[in-house]
Amino acid sequence: MVIAAASSQLKKQLEQVKLAFTDLSWQEISRQFLNKLLLILITALIFFMILWLGRLAIKHLFLESDKHELLKNKNRLATIKTLTLNIYRYTCYFFFLYAILSEIGVPVGTLIAGAGIFSIALGLGAQGFVSDLVNGFFILLEQQLDVGDIVQIGQIKGTVTGLGIRTTQVTSSDGTLNFIPNRQITIVQNYSRNNMITNVDIGISPNAKLEQILQIITETNERLISEIPELQDKPVIIGPVTVNSRLVYRVSITVTSGTQSRVASKFLASYLKALRAANVPLSWNEQNNYNA
Repeated sequence: MVIAAASSQLKKQLEQVKLAFTDLSWQEISRQFLNKLLLILITALIFFMILWLGRLAIKHLFLESDKHELLKNKNRLATIKTLTLNIYRYTCYFFFLYAILSEIGVPVGTLIAGAGIFSIALGLGAQGFVSDLVNGFFILLEQQLDVGDIVQIGQIKGTVTGLGIRTTQVTSSDGTLNFIPNRQITIVQNYSRNNMITNVDIGISPNAKLEQILQIITETNERLISEIPELQDKPVIIGPVTVNSRLVYRVSITVTSGTQSRVASKFLASYLKALRAANVPLSWNEQNNYNA
């Protein structure tokens, strides 16, 4: 008897559910769904057009600024351009999301007023996002980095190719693109703010005549000074020193940041050419003769 009563109750519930679905106007539901979908598509098209036009206008504005040299520091101009584009993109995305949620009936204003979304966001890890924004703001305010600077952040060394309010992009020498959250940037080594000093070491034989080497290097320096615009000061001839138990003749040069490897290579090649032409014994020549 109990089973029969339960079965009768279940049949009544099924009939009620069936009646509810029968009373639904599927045509009206389909029409509303299509209207919402069309409205979302139109909104997306409008917002992406706004995003595209805004980015085009910003790029054109900075291009004109570059032509008229309103800001002499090109790296700073590139940094401000990248930051402006990032802020504009994030702003467009925010209003786009707000519009979509409003169109599908989500009470965004009520949720924001009640701090519902903010509380949920904090629970999902927005603390890190806020830290990125704050640290990124101080990095820009203190001008620690600029696009185009050669830097080392932690174990990553390379050229800054993007500087945003949340992440910093650094491209390594092998082409690897590194995305570094701003909150992880604590110590920055910037190699692009001051002139760099590099040493050019020439391996020489203990039998070499130091006076002859000094004369050849001095003459070579006088010739190269007018040929290398990156040179910021006259080369300083230090003389013979030992490096890892190896005798070298050292010359110190001061060059524009980022050009030290190329300029040092040019100086070394010129030194070697002049020394070989004068038959000055070099250390590796003596080693090769010994191995022979």
